Amino acid sequence: MTSFYPILLLTLIVVVYGLVEYFNHQKILKSIPIRIHVNGTRGKSSVTRLIGAGLRAGGMKTVTKVTGTFPRLVLSDGTEVAIHRREKANIIEQLSIVKFCKEQNANVLIIECMALQPQYQRITEDQMIKATIGVITNIRLDHLDVMGPTLDDVAKAIAGTIPTNAHLFTAEDRYFNYSKKMAEKKKTIAHQSKVETITAEEMKGFGYIEHEINVALALDICAHLGVDRQAALAEMKKTTPDEGVLTKSLVKADNKELSFYNGFAANDPESTLLIWNSIIHQLNKDEQAIVVLNTRKDREDRARQLIEMIAVKLDFSMVALIGESCELVKTMALKNNIPENKIALIGSKPTEEVFDDLVKIVAVKATLVGIGNMGAGGAELVKYFEQKAKEV
Repeated sequence: MTSFYPILLLTLIVVVYGLVEYFNHQKILKSIPIRIHVNGTRGKSSVTRLIGAGLRAGGMKTVTKVTGTFPRLVLSDGTEVAIHRREKANIIEQLSIVKFCKEQNANVLIIECMALQPQYQRITEDQMIKATIGVITNIRLDHLDVMGPTLDDVAKAIAGTIPTNAHLFTAEDRYFNYSKKMAEKKKTIAHQSKVETITAEEMKGFGYIEHEINVALALDICAHLGVDRQAALAEMKKTTPDEGVLTKSLVKADNKELSFYNGFAANDPESTLLIWNSIIHQLNKDEQAIVVLNTRKDREDRARQLIEMIAVKLDFSMVALIGESCELVKTMALKNNIPENKIALIGSKPTEEVFDDLVKIVAVKATLVGIGNMGAGGAELVKYFEQKAKEV
């Protein structure tokens, strides 16, 4: 019996401490009048950065947090600070970001959702962020092991971050009515962004390949908060893009010309297909179209989905397999009737050797589109191509 009281006392101390921390956090949240929580399958980091840039142009003091390829904080003057993690990513990190925002005396927090599990997505919004503006970029088939197995399940999971008594902005079309219904249950007003609101002229000037719909979504949010469209757009064009953004590097090696597109971050089939189609229609008849599929050993399902899409929907000259588990991925490719003479198994090698092997499979001129993953050497290969492009 005597041992019961110390345990009870310890339990009470933990509960009281937790309550104090909770109420302190709620007080901090109230000190940040505009809180923008960005969720979705693709484009979260890009949209988060674009919103932050646009609102800075409007004179707002912001803190922008992106998870992206590499986690970053973008401060109110546009400078970036890397987020160093001692352990694996954890949603508790969002609490420290909110606290940091208050310490910076910022009145706007733009924060990318970092949760995948449906219950954690809800907790992040309902307890940690309590957004005044919720954002859903799009809803696509990815992370099905966590949010699936169907697209409807993914939509339900992502809807967990729709805020209460607030505004929801989304560029999603297939699930807009569903998102609107979920928003209405929370007394939140839903707004749908349309790509048609962006002109070709407005897209000129970006130093990388940005998607019109991402810009449309970010501009709609800036307009909602009273920022001039042209001022917001001008600042968006100057902002530093995420490392995973779609870029092009033109390289010449061994009397060959390679146009390398970094599409590694678009790692679901639908997004990948959209990027592929937007690039390949520009090719000359004598130019090879090469898929560079970078795979991770812990993303076997993703590799299978991409191989199935490649086999059925892409018109390609070669598929180059790089990264991890390439023998397994080659087996998947053969089972999906991709001819063996169209498969180049490169595997996991130093970046320079991967580059050299890619050059070898090019006849004279080729467009190479990297897909699959930024990890397992993907980011390093992108930087290597960028460096080689500067030598042209």
